[in-house]
This record gives sequence, C-alpha cells and structure tokens, in this order.
Amino acid sequence: MPMKSSGAGAVNEIDRWNGGAGWIAHPDEEMQRASHAFVEPADEADEADAVYVADPVDVPGLDEWLAELGEVAGVLVLLDRHKRDAAAVANRHDVAVHIPSWMSGVASKLDAPVERLGDTVAGFEVRRLIDNPFWQEAALYDPEAEVLFTPEAFGTVDYYCAPGERVGVHPALRLFPPKQLGRLDVSHLLVGHGEGVTDDTNEAIRKALAGSRARAPKLYLKTLKGALS
Repeated sequence: MPMKSSGAGAVNEIDRWNGGAGWIAHPDEEMQRASHAFVEPADEADEADAVYVADPVDVPGLDEWLAELGEVAGVLVLLDRHKRDAAAVANRHDVAVHIPSWMSGVASKLDAPVERLGDTVAGFEVRRLIDNPFWQEAALYDPEAEVLFTPEAFGTVDYYCAPGERVGVHPALRLFPPKQLGRLDVSHLLVGHGEGVTDDTNEAIRKALAGSRARAPKLYLKTLKGALS
C-alpha cells in the first residue's frame, strides 16, 4: 500500500451530513487524504448555496459532485502544509483560496488568489488550534450542529491510531496533544486523514486525548513493525 497514491483517483464519498460531505480520492493509499465541502445555505439574495472546499485532492468528476451541493465560493487551506490541489480547484472555479488571518508562509506557495478568513466560514467558527514556527493549524467547529473538523491534529487512519483507538492524535503531537478539543461537544468529527466519526464521538475524542502520551510508545512500535515488515 503506497503512502500517497498518484493518478486520477475518484470521488469516493465519505462523511455526508446535513451541512456538507467529504471524499477520499485514493482509498487504497496509507495516508487516506480526506477532503471536505462545507455548505453555507443561501439567503434570500443568493440563488445557490455557497460551498467552501477544504484541503481538496482533485479528481475527475469533482466539479459535477460539488455542483450537487451548491456553487463553489472558495477553497480553504487550514493547515500550513496542506496545499494539496487548492490552487487548481480555486482557479477552475474562479474563486480565492482562503486561509486564516494569522497563518504565515503558505500564502506565497499558492498559485491562486488568496484571501484571509475571518472568525467564521460556512457557519463554522474558525479556531486557532496550533500556531508555532513548525505547525500552523486551524479547526472548524459548529457548536449548534456539534461538528468539528481538524485537518491534521486528529485522524482515523491506521498510522494515527494506537491499539484500541478509533480516533488518534497525530504521531508528532502525541506528547503535547491539543487538549482544548476535549472541552467541545462533538457529534460528528471530520478529519483530514480517514473517514469521520459519528457514534460515541465525544468518548472517542476524549479517550484519544487522555491516553495520547501513554499510548504513544505502542503507536510508534506498531509503525516501526509495519515499516520493517
């Protein structure tokens, strides 16, 4: 199984909920890069719902799939190294790539118009999750719908999860996990690597955070054994 697959890929839908949906372009890759579309319902002045596409991996048929959700209004990059195909999707739809106001570095790497996000987008709060010279990440949180999206801090793929975990903290964050996320009420967790979680989600998140350090050696050992096998 390759870490990251190339080639055309497809819109393999995941995470359908009332406010959007996601897709994994290459389900056979180890990273299982997940992308999401967040839908902002139209008001009386708008003819179509606005769609904001987060961390997209471009695939054939994507535009048609997005059109079923509404009209693309922007592309979101919420992790400083998640350029993915953001510029290509934004340019094709003649929209900007939106990044958090405090995020540095990534804007100059995007070959597309860039705009800065405010405090909200598509009904979600834009929360500063990690901000240091090595890692900048924003989370999206809808407190009413109890939907949380983290592009990198949480994941559900194998290399994130220690034995017994359904949600895992990123291996590089295991010693200093984002514990503030454990204070949120979450019914639907969306992640940038893997499918989301919709059952007993709070319990899965809090278990991941509480045991992040203690289970780190088991995760690292599992990863090492996998690499050597």
